Amino acid sequence: MSKIAIWDRNAETMRRADIRALQLERLKHLVGYCMNNVPFYYERLTKAGVTAEKIKTLSDVQYIPFTTKDDLRDHYPFGLFAVPMQKIARIHASSGTTGKPTVVGYTKNDLENWAQMVARITTAAGADDHTIVQIAFGYGMFTGALGLHYGLEKIGAAVVPCSSGNTEKQLMFMRDFKTNALVATPSYALYMAECAKESGYPMEQYHLRLGLLGSEGCTPEMRDRIEQGWGMFVTDNYGLSEVCGPGMSGECQLRCGLHINEDHFLCETINPQTLEVLPVGETGELVVTTLTKEAIPLLRYRTKDITKITEEPCACGRTTARMDKIKGRSDDMLKIRGVNVFPSQVESALVGMQKIGPHYQLIVRREGFADTLEVKVELVDGSVLEKFAELEAVQNEIKNRLRTVLGLSVKVTLAEPKSLERFTGKARRVIDLRNEH
Repeated sequence: MSKIAIWDRNAETMRRADIRALQLERLKHLVGYCMNNVPFYYERLTKAGVTAEKIKTLSDVQYIPFTTKDDLRDHYPFGLFAVPMQKIARIHASSGTTGKPTVVGYTKNDLENWAQMVARITTAAGADDHTIVQIAFGYGMFTGALGLHYGLEKIGAAVVPCSSGNTEKQLMFMRDFKTNALVATPSYALYMAECAKESGYPMEQYHLRLGLLGSEGCTPEMRDRIEQGWGMFVTDNYGLSEVCGPGMSGECQLRCGLHINEDHFLCETINPQTLEVLPVGETGELVVTTLTKEAIPLLRYRTKDITKITEEPCACGRTTARMDKIKGRSDDMLKIRGVNVFPSQVESALVGMQKIGPHYQLIVRREGFADTLEVKVELVDGSVLEKFAELEAVQNEIKNRLRTVLGLSVKVTLAEPKSLERFTGKARRVIDLRNEH
């Protein structure tokens, strides 16, 4: 691990009182900016009786109505933009797998701020101008690849824009270019390590030392598995296209929470059922206000991601608030026989167990009036499927561990090695069969 470096010391080591004063000043400006430039917000804020003048303290943010993904979809494509198209420098969009995609825009200033934010989190993770980084995110409308690309270029890293897929060629470039950093989803980084070990080339021909992983959750157990597979140091970063893309927050080398770029984002946690604002340090749904976004500013955007925030200064020297790794999504939470289950809990229980691989699926069905959960995992050795006693022992061990972690019994199915789907982008672990007959 390299010595701890800070990209923007002024912004990343401000006194807490100065951070809050800057956030308040920017929040007041933002409310006025939204009122004057976005008809949707003019109506929403007027109805709520909120004006810039009424924002006296940061806690007054609670009087501003929430913005949701449905609001972006309802105003597809450019209804929430605050600037004319002549000032838009780039457009990104989500995949739109569940309906209309959410479309976001960036002014030149937005792009510069975005690159600066990514420069901060990648420097915090250990990247620098000696880094040769392979980006295995898909390039295109997805914000991940280009977001990290420009931030890494800003710190002087050499960027290899591989995009996702074509794993054999990815591995060839890693060996030949002596790539020492990887940008990928955790599931793809794991799959690449699996392929590297099977490719016939010695692992000594790979030089990875840093993983800048994101776009999906990564439990500490999965991170350990990836680190063992590659022999590299892995950090997590967070962002979502609606508020900018990657760069909202990221881990430093101490990995004790993801540092939030608080001069650009005001973050809260709320109870997703009651919508009540929670005290700092309590776990809830993350709500984000974009303090500096020009093209498509968002007030109190409900991310649906579950986390908690701490404002304690970090031993790395940064004073910015930190958020925990995402525990799950409020809309991904499964309720099985009255018990709340997050896929990340299942992953934490499974990864690292003997005789099974790190790939898994969660299959949800409805039987009668209750939801049921089946956990399907791969065996490392397929011959175990023919040894009933050993098979039963592995199955019972998994069931017992899941019962301890989740507080309920679930069905466990053991599958042949390499029979479950591998992912080059975001992993789809949950298969929902509740609406099938």
